[in-house]
Amino acid sequence: MLENEKVVSYSNSEIVDEGLRNYMLKIYNYMAGGLVATAAVAWLVVSNTAILKLFFTPHGYSALGWLALLAPLIMIFSFGWVLQRGTLKQVQAMFWGYSAVMGISLAPIFLAYTGTSIARVFLITAATFGGLSIYGYTTKKDMTAWGSFLIMGVIGLIIASIVNIFLKSTGLDYALSYLTVFIFAGLTAYDTQKLKSLYFAGGYHEELSSRVAISGALSLYLDFINMFMALLRIMGDRR
Repeated sequence: MLENEKVVSYSNSEIVDEGLRNYMLKIYNYMAGGLVATAAVAWLVVSNTAILKLFFTPHGYSALGWLALLAPLIMIFSFGWVLQRGTLKQVQAMFWGYSAVMGISLAPIFLAYTGTSIARVFLITAATFGGLSIYGYTTKKDMTAWGSFLIMGVIGLIIASIVNIFLKSTGLDYALSYLTVFIFAGLTAYDTQKLKSLYFAGGYHEELSSRVAISGALSLYLDFINMFMALLRIMGDRR
């Protein structure tokens, strides 16, 4: 009888591990796909003069460019509504649409920084992100308490960045870039652990798991993008 119980226990453990592995792979696949979509759209915009002129003028953003710049903010707020009330296909479309629009808004980095430095910073960000995500996945330390502290940090960054638009302080800009790296590094580990916990709380329901995976991929995507942009401001070589 005891041996049978052990067999059942091991079997359940294997099922959970396999399910968790597939769930996390789904998250990272969505996230990686989102980054590829963003990079592809950004490159398409800057490599095609006709498209570039639609969004950017010699004096800055065009009206359409400003719309593309603000669209990700609008979409991120509406994503929660689609996640709760939309179909799975609509949630997927929202994710890919967001990734594409981000590509338009990030296109100017290809004009401002050398391709070599963009590639170098991307690899540094990828290595840093990977290490932090592995830590968040494997650590036994409960990082729940980090959440409110990190979110407060993000709010502080947003406020300080808005203030610096008027101050135009280079020193403050660098300080905010370093703070952004540290805050989103912490969020990478925190979000990874949170996503792992959500899997067990979800009861392994296939569609719910897919929705959480897409939502989680978006969180990690944003962590990566914010770290990358901050490191690019610190380490990137301008043209």
